[in-house]
Amino acid sequence: MTQIDPTVAGVDTPKLGRKRDHTRDPEILAAALDVLAESGYERMTIDMVATRAKAGKATLYRRWASKAELVIDAVACMKNADIDMAKLPDTGTLRGDLLASIKPHSIEDNDRKIHVMAGLMSMISCDPGLSDAVQSAIVEPRASVNRLFLQRAIDRGEIPADCDTEKLSLLVTSMAMYRTMVQRKTANREFLISVIDELLLPAVGLHP
Repeated sequence: MTQIDPTVAGVDTPKLGRKRDHTRDPEILAAALDVLAESGYERMTIDMVATRAKAGKATLYRRWASKAELVIDAVACMKNADIDMAKLPDTGTLRGDLLASIKPHSIEDNDRKIHVMAGLMSMISCDPGLSDAVQSAIVEPRASVNRLFLQRAIDRGEIPADCDTEKLSLLVTSMAMYRTMVQRKTANREFLISVIDELLLPAVGLHP
Protein backbone atom coordinates (compact mmCIF):
# COMPACT_ATOMS: atom_id res chain seq x y z
CA MET A 1 0.00 0.00 0.00
CA THR A 2 1.31 3.41 -1.00
CA GLN A 3 2.17 5.70 1.94
CA ILE A 4 0.74 9.19 1.66
CA ASP A 5 2.95 12.07 2.69
CA PRO A 6 0.55 14.38 4.53
CA THR A 7 2.69 17.41 3.71
CA VAL A 8 2.27 16.66 0.02
CA ALA A 9 -1.35 15.55 0.13
CA GLY A 10 -2.43 18.66 1.98
CA VAL A 11 -3.51 16.69 5.08
CA ASP A 12 -3.23 18.68 8.32
CA THR A 13 -0.42 17.45 10.51
CA PRO A 14 -1.10 17.05 14.25
CA LYS A 15 -0.47 20.29 16.13
CA LEU A 16 1.72 20.44 19.17
CA GLY A 17 -0.05 20.81 22.49
CA ARG A 18 -0.68 24.29 23.76
CA LYS A 19 1.93 25.83 25.98
CA ARG A 20 1.04 25.33 29.60
CA ASP A 21 -0.33 28.32 31.41
CA HIS A 22 1.73 29.01 34.54
CA THR A 23 -0.01 32.24 35.52
CA ARG A 24 -1.82 30.51 38.38
CA ASP A 25 1.30 28.85 39.78
CA PRO A 26 1.88 31.45 42.56
CA GLU A 27 -1.73 31.08 43.73
CA ILE A 28 -1.52 27.29 43.70
CA LEU A 29 1.81 27.26 45.52
CA ALA A 30 0.43 29.63 48.18
CA ALA A 31 -2.53 27.29 48.62
CA ALA A 32 -0.12 24.36 48.97
CA LEU A 33 1.73 26.15 51.77
CA ASP A 34 -1.54 26.91 53.56
CA VAL A 35 -2.68 23.27 53.38
CA LEU A 36 0.77 22.07 54.43
CA ALA A 37 0.81 24.39 57.46
CA GLU A 38 -2.68 23.31 58.51
CA SER A 39 -2.59 19.58 57.78
CA GLY A 40 1.03 18.47 57.73
CA TYR A 41 2.73 16.64 54.89
CA GLU A 42 1.29 13.18 55.58
CA ARG A 43 -2.36 14.28 55.52
CA MET A 44 -1.90 16.82 52.74
CA THR A 45 -3.16 15.80 49.29
CA ILE A 46 -3.01 17.42 45.87
CA ASP A 47 -6.82 17.30 45.84
CA MET A 48 -6.88 19.46 48.98
CA VAL A 49 -4.58 21.98 47.33
CA ALA A 50 -6.72 22.04 44.19
CA THR A 51 -9.81 22.74 46.29
CA ARG A 52 -8.08 25.52 48.24
CA ALA A 53 -6.75 27.12 45.05
CA LYS A 54 -10.07 26.61 43.23
CA ALA A 55 -8.19 24.91 40.43
CA GLY A 56 -8.85 21.73 38.52
CA LYS A 57 -7.05 18.65 39.81
CA ALA A 58 -5.87 17.87 36.28
CA THR A 59 -4.12 21.25 36.18
CA LEU A 60 -2.07 20.38 39.25
CA TYR A 61 -1.29 16.84 38.14
CA ARG A 62 -0.04 18.09 34.76
CA ARG A 63 2.24 20.60 36.48
CA TRP A 64 3.42 18.46 39.42
CA ALA A 65 3.70 14.71 39.09
CA SER A 66 3.72 14.14 42.84
CA LYS A 67 2.93 15.79 46.14
CA ALA A 68 6.64 15.94 46.94
CA GLU A 69 7.37 17.95 43.78
CA LEU A 70 4.55 20.37 44.60
CA VAL A 71 5.80 20.87 48.15
CA ILE A 72 9.41 21.44 47.10
CA ASP A 73 8.30 24.07 44.57
CA ALA A 74 6.07 25.72 47.17
CA VAL A 75 8.88 25.94 49.72
CA ALA A 76 11.26 27.28 47.09
CA CYS A 77 8.65 29.91 46.23
CA MET A 78 8.90 31.27 49.76
CA LYS A 79 12.53 32.15 49.07
CA ASN A 80 11.45 34.47 46.27
CA ALA A 81 9.98 36.93 48.77
CA ASP A 82 13.43 37.95 49.95
CA ILE A 83 13.85 40.68 52.55
CA ASP A 84 15.10 43.96 51.12
CA MET A 85 18.29 44.38 53.16
CA ALA A 86 18.60 48.01 52.05
CA LYS A 87 15.33 48.87 53.79
CA LEU A 88 16.13 47.35 57.16
CA PRO A 89 15.98 49.72 60.16
CA ASP A 90 19.22 51.34 61.30
CA THR A 91 18.57 52.88 64.71
CA GLY A 92 22.14 53.06 65.91
CA THR A 93 21.83 50.30 68.52
CA LEU A 94 21.54 46.53 68.30
CA ARG A 95 18.43 46.42 70.47
CA GLY A 96 16.83 49.24 68.51
CA ASP A 97 17.42 47.46 65.21
CA LEU A 98 16.11 44.14 66.49
CA LEU A 99 12.96 45.66 67.98
CA ALA A 100 12.29 47.84 64.95
CA SER A 101 12.28 44.73 62.77
CA ILE A 102 9.48 43.13 64.82
CA LYS A 103 6.44 44.26 62.88
CA PRO A 104 2.98 42.67 62.69
CA HIS A 105 3.43 41.46 59.11
CA SER A 106 6.87 40.00 59.87
CA ILE A 107 5.50 38.16 62.91
CA GLU A 108 2.67 36.72 60.81
CA ASP A 109 5.08 35.73 58.05
CA ASN A 110 7.47 34.03 60.47
CA ASP A 111 4.61 32.24 62.20
CA ARG A 112 3.36 30.90 58.86
CA LYS A 113 6.85 29.75 57.92
CA ILE A 114 7.25 27.92 61.21
CA HIS A 115 3.92 26.14 60.73
CA VAL A 116 5.02 25.15 57.23
CA MET A 117 8.27 23.82 58.66
CA ALA A 118 6.35 21.89 61.31
CA GLY A 119 4.27 20.31 58.57
CA LEU A 120 7.45 19.23 56.80
CA MET A 121 9.35 17.73 59.71
CA SER A 122 8.77 14.07 58.83
CA MET A 123 9.65 14.68 55.20
CA ILE A 124 12.76 16.69 56.04
CA SER A 125 14.27 13.76 57.92
CA CYS A 126 13.98 11.59 54.80
CA ASP A 127 14.96 14.11 52.15
CA PRO A 128 18.23 16.05 52.53
CA GLY A 129 17.37 18.10 49.46
CA LEU A 130 14.21 19.38 51.10
CA SER A 131 16.18 20.15 54.24
CA ASP A 132 18.39 22.46 52.20
CA ALA A 133 15.32 24.10 50.65
CA VAL A 134 13.78 24.69 54.08
CA GLN A 135 17.05 26.15 55.37
CA SER A 136 17.23 28.50 52.40
CA ALA A 137 13.58 29.57 52.37
CA ILE A 138 12.57 29.57 56.04
CA VAL A 139 15.60 29.82 58.32
CA GLU A 140 18.21 31.80 56.41
CA PRO A 141 16.18 34.95 55.53
CA ARG A 142 15.59 35.83 59.18
CA ALA A 143 19.07 34.74 60.23
CA SER A 144 20.62 36.97 57.56
CA VAL A 145 18.81 39.99 59.01
CA ASN A 146 20.00 39.24 62.54
CA ARG A 147 23.50 38.59 61.23
CA LEU A 148 23.52 42.03 59.62
CA PHE A 149 22.34 43.72 62.82
CA LEU A 150 25.04 41.93 64.81
CA GLN A 151 27.75 42.88 62.33
CA ARG A 152 26.65 46.52 62.47
CA ALA A 153 26.95 46.42 66.26
CA ILE A 154 30.45 44.95 65.94
CA ASP A 155 31.47 47.59 63.41
CA ARG A 156 30.44 50.46 65.69
CA GLY A 157 32.13 48.86 68.72
CA GLU A 158 28.88 48.18 70.55
CA ILE A 159 29.60 44.46 71.03
CA PRO A 160 32.85 42.42 70.97
CA ALA A 161 34.28 41.53 67.58
CA ASP A 162 34.66 37.86 68.57
CA CYS A 163 30.91 37.31 69.03
CA ASP A 164 29.68 34.15 67.32
CA THR A 165 27.33 35.89 64.90
CA GLU A 166 26.36 32.64 63.18
CA LYS A 167 24.96 31.05 66.34
CA LEU A 168 23.53 34.28 67.71
CA SER A 169 21.72 35.05 64.45
CA LEU A 170 19.69 31.86 64.94
CA LEU A 171 18.85 32.38 68.60
CA VAL A 172 15.58 34.31 68.30
CA THR A 173 14.37 32.22 65.37
CA SER A 174 15.17 28.97 67.17
CA MET A 175 13.29 30.06 70.28
CA ALA A 176 10.32 31.11 68.14
CA MET A 177 10.31 27.71 66.46
CA TYR A 178 10.44 25.91 69.81
CA ARG A 179 7.59 27.99 71.19
CA THR A 180 5.43 27.42 68.12
CA MET A 181 6.22 23.80 67.27
CA VAL A 182 6.75 22.29 70.72
CA GLN A 183 4.89 24.51 73.17
CA ARG A 184 2.06 25.24 70.72
CA LYS A 185 2.07 28.91 71.65
CA THR A 186 2.29 32.03 69.54
CA ALA A 187 5.66 33.71 69.17
CA ASN A 188 4.17 37.18 69.59
CA ARG A 189 5.94 40.52 69.97
CA GLU A 190 6.19 40.25 73.75
CA PHE A 191 7.82 36.84 73.51
CA LEU A 192 10.32 37.94 70.86
CA ILE A 193 11.31 41.01 72.90
CA SER A 194 11.81 38.84 75.98
CA VAL A 195 14.17 36.57 74.03
CA ILE A 196 16.12 39.59 72.79
CA ASP A 197 16.36 41.23 76.23
CA GLU A 198 16.90 38.14 78.36
CA LEU A 199 19.01 35.94 76.08
CA LEU A 200 20.49 37.62 73.03
CA LEU A 201 21.64 40.94 74.49
CA PRO A 202 23.22 39.41 77.64
CA ALA A 203 25.01 36.91 75.36
CA VAL A 204 26.84 39.83 73.70
CA GLY A 205 27.44 41.70 76.94
CA LEU A 206 24.56 44.18 76.69
CA HIS A 207 21.72 44.87 79.07
CA PRO A 208 18.43 46.49 78.02
